[in-house]
Amino acid sequence: MKYVKAQDVLPEEIVKIIQEHVDGKYLYVPRKHENHKSWGENNGTKSMLKIRNIEIYKKYLNGATIKTLTEEYYLSEKSIRRIIYEERNRCS
Repeated sequence: MKYVKAQDVLPEEIVKIIQEHVDGKYLYVPRKHENHKSWGENNGTKSMLKIRNIEIYKKYLNGATIKTLTEEYYLSEKSIRRIIYEERNRCS
């Protein structure tokens, strides 16, 4: 996140009002609810993990063992089982 100087983006009157409450401190202004993005949407991580999980599930359906999948994807057996369970429920 990049910091922006308040005086560069806000009217002078608003800056003065804010200074009365938080003079010289950092202030976080949250995004509007309709502009909020969930985890991984900005950098594509969420979609990459979704593709990976589908791939794991397909390999499992084609006969790959859980042990083989743990070694190939560097994930725990519990994680592989969770992915298989979630993908099975998603596809049903």
